[in-house]
Amino acid sequence: MKKPTAFLFGLLALVAIVKGQSGYRVVGTIRDAQSKPIPGATISLLKSSDTSVVNFTASNGAGQFELDKLGGGNFLLRVSSVGFQTYTSERFQLNEKQTMIRFDIALHLQANSLEGVTVISRKPLVEQRLDKTIVNVDAAVTNVGATALEVLEKSPGVQVDRDGNVSLKGKQGVLILIDGKQSYLAGQDLVAFLSSMNASQLDQIEIMTNPPAKYDASGNSGVINIKTKKNNQRGFNGSLNLSYSQGVYAKTSNSLNLNYRNPKFNVFLTYTLNQNNNFTDLHINRTYYGADGTPVAYFDQPTFIKFHIGNNTLKVGMDYYLSKKTTIGFTTSGFVSPRKFDGYSVGNIQDENQVTDSVARTENHNHDRWLNGTVNLNFKHQFDSSKELTADLDYIQYKSNNEQLFNNTSYYPDKTPISDGQLKGELPSNIRIFSAKADYTQSLRKGAKLEAGWKSSLVKTDNAANYFIGQAGNLQPDYERTNRFLYEENINAFYLNLNKQVKKWSFQAGLRFENTNYDGHQLGNIQKPDSAFTRHYNSLFPTAFISYALDSSNTMTVNFGRRIDRPAYQSLNPFYFFINKYTYSVGNPFLNPQYTNNFELSHIYKGKYTTTASYSYTSDYATQIFRTEGETTILSQGNLGTRQNAGLSETMNLTFAKWWTATLSANVNYQIVDGVTNTSEKIHTEGWNGQLNMNNQLRFNKGWSAELSGFYNSREVEGQFTIQPFGQVSMGAGKQILKTKGTIKLSLRDIFYTQVIYGKILYGNVEEHFVQSRDSRVVNISFVYRFGKTFKENGRKTKGGAGEEQNRVGVGS
Repeated sequence: MKKPTAFLFGLLALVAIVKGQSGYRVVGTIRDAQSKPIPGATISLLKSSDTSVVNFTASNGAGQFELDKLGGGNFLLRVSSVGFQTYTSERFQLNEKQTMIRFDIALHLQANSLEGVTVISRKPLVEQRLDKTIVNVDAAVTNVGATALEVLEKSPGVQVDRDGNVSLKGKQGVLILIDGKQSYLAGQDLVAFLSSMNASQLDQIEIMTNPPAKYDASGNSGVINIKTKKNNQRGFNGSLNLSYSQGVYAKTSNSLNLNYRNPKFNVFLTYTLNQNNNFTDLHINRTYYGADGTPVAYFDQPTFIKFHIGNNTLKVGMDYYLSKKTTIGFTTSGFVSPRKFDGYSVGNIQDENQVTDSVARTENHNHDRWLNGTVNLNFKHQFDSSKELTADLDYIQYKSNNEQLFNNTSYYPDKTPISDGQLKGELPSNIRIFSAKADYTQSLRKGAKLEAGWKSSLVKTDNAANYFIGQAGNLQPDYERTNRFLYEENINAFYLNLNKQVKKWSFQAGLRFENTNYDGHQLGNIQKPDSAFTRHYNSLFPTAFISYALDSSNTMTVNFGRRIDRPAYQSLNPFYFFINKYTYSVGNPFLNPQYTNNFELSHIYKGKYTTTASYSYTSDYATQIFRTEGETTILSQGNLGTRQNAGLSETMNLTFAKWWTATLSANVNYQIVDGVTNTSEKIHTEGWNGQLNMNNQLRFNKGWSAELSGFYNSREVEGQFTIQPFGQVSMGAGKQILKTKGTIKLSLRDIFYTQVIYGKILYGNVEEHFVQSRDSRVVNISFVYRFGKTFKENGRKTKGGAGEEQNRVGVGS
C-alpha cells in the first residue's frame, strides 16, 4: 500500500509545481448589494477602443472569476447577470508595470422587470468549490432527453455499474439526495426512480466526497445531491419541456413548470410525464470445477427483458412570508409509476464435454405500480443578521403491489418434456417515513460561524412475498418462499459545526452523533417459524477541514471525515427471493453497517484546476456475495472484511477560445480488498482502476450551440467481481428560437454503442462470465419554451428534512 500512496502524493506535488502562469491577469469577485456572491455572472473583457470582446468567463459558486494569459493594452470590464444592472468599469491598462488588476464588484438589482425580454445566463458545465463539485445540468446539450441516472454516469468521478449502483471516485456507498432529502429507495427501486426522472427536471448535481457534519453520516464515499428546478423569479413565469427519444424503443419526457411570486408569497407547481421503454440483454456463462480444478459442468443462459416504466409526478408548494424575518412553507408531491417487465431466458445445462444435458426455459411477466406521496412543512426565522433557525417536518409513503408470473419449462435437447409449471408471486409493499429536524446558525466574532442541529426519523416497512406454485389453473401456496417481513428503525442525530477564517486560513470542525435502533420481525407460516432480531448502537462522526490560500491563484485544503453505510432494509430479510430458476437472492439479518475514514488533500489553481489525493479505509466492508448450491447461484449481502482505496483526481475547466470551453476530469484509484465470505472463502484483490470524463461545449453566433462529450471506465477488480472497460461518446446541437424564449436541441448518446459491460465473477467452485447491454444508443429531439416575467428577486429554496433512510428502501431489489 505504501508504494501506490507515495506515488499518488508525489504526483500531486508534481502537478502543483507545473501549474504555472503567463501573461497578464484580471481577477475579482462579483457580489450583490447584500455582499452575497453571484455565481454564473458573465464577465467580458473589452478593448476600450472599439468595445470588441477579447475574452470572457463566468463567475464560480463563490462569485469569483479570473481571466489570464492576456496581452497588454487598454481595456474595459463588463459584468452582467440575470435580474441585475450591467456593470461597466472605467478604462484600465495592463502592461509590464501593472500585470494584474483586481475587481470587487457589487451588482444592483434592476429597478423594473424586463417585460417581454428573456435573458439567458450561461453557466459553466462544472464548477469547482472547496467542499463540492457542481454540475449545471442544462449546460450540456446531450443531457436533453436523458434520465437522471444517465446524467449521473457522465458526471465527474461518478460511475454507474451494471445493476445501477452508483460509485464515487471508484468507491461504492454514495448517499443520494433529492433537494437535500433522500428518496428512501435502494437497489433496483432507486435505479427505476432515477430512470423515471428526466434531465429537464434537474437544475444542479452537487458532488461532495467529504460533506460536513450537518449532513447525514450515511454514504461512505460521499453525498450526491440532485437539485430540481424551482423558479424564484418575481411575477408569473414558467417553462414547458417536450422531448422525444428513439433507440431500439421509443421514449418521451415532458414537463411543465409554473411559478408565481409577489412580496407576500411564492407558489410553484411542477408536473412531469415520462415514458421509458428499454431492455436488458444479459448473457451468462458459468463453469463448475471439480476438486482437481477441471471443469465438471457448464451453464449457459441468455436472458432478454423488455420493460416499460411510466411516471406521472406532481409537485406543488408555497412559501409565505409572515414578515421580513419569518417564512413558513409547505411542499407536497407524489408520483404514480406503472412498470411492466416481460422477459425470457433459456438455461442450457451441459456436461464436462459441453454437451447439453437439459434445457430450462423461463418466461417472466412482472407488473408493478408504485405510488408515492410526500408532505413537507418548513419554517425559517432570522433573529437578526447573525442568527437563523430553520425547521422541517416530513412524512413520506411508498406503496406498491408487484405481481410476478414465471412459466418454467424443462426439456431434453431432443425437445422431450421433463417438467413444466408456474410460479406466481404477489409482493405488496408499504413504507412509511416520519422525519423532523431543526438547524441553528449563528455568526460569531472575528469571522467565526457556529452551526448546530438535531434530527430524528422513524421508518416502518411492511413487505410481503406470497408465492404460489404448480400447474396453470391449479396453483398452491409455496410456503418455502412465502414470507412477510416487518421492520422498524429509529435514528436520532445531533451535530455541532464551527467555521473560522483567519487571514489566509479557513478552519472547519464538526462532530455528529447518531443513535440507531431497529427491530426486524420475519413472520412464519405453517412450514416456517417466526424469527426476530433487534439492535441498538451509537456512533460518533467527526469531520475536519483546513484551507490555506498560498496566493491569489493557489489554495491548499486538507479534510477528514468518518461515515457509515447501513444495510438496505430488504437486505436484512432472511428469506429467499426468486429471480429465475437458477438464481435466488437472500437477505442477511446479521449484516452490520460498514464504517469508512476518508482523508483528502486538494490543490486548487485559479479556480480552474483541482487536484485531489485521497485515502479511505473501510471496516466491516459490505458487498454482494455469490455462492452456489448445486446448479443454483445464491446472491446475498455480507460483511467481507476491509477495503483500502488510494486515489488521485484532476478536474480542469479549460477555455480554448471564446466559443470553445471544455471540462476534463480524470480519476485513478488503487484498491485493496481483504476478507472472508460467509462460506469461509478467503478474498484478496488489489489493482488499479480509473475513470475519464470529457465534455466540450461550443457556443456560436445567432444562438447556436453544440457539444461533444464522453466517458471511459477502466478495468476494475473488487472482491469477487472483475469488470472490463466500457464507456460512451455523445454529441448534440441546439438553437435558440422565438427571440430566445425557445430552444430546440438534437442529440445522440452512445454513438458507437460501447456502453456494453463485460465481466467475471469468481465464487466457490464457479467461474461466471457475463455480458450486459441496454438501449443506450438513443437519438433525441427536444423543445423548451420559457414564458413570463423574468426579473429576479432572491428567495429561499426549501430542502426539507427527510434524511438518510430514504436511500435504503430495497423492496424487491
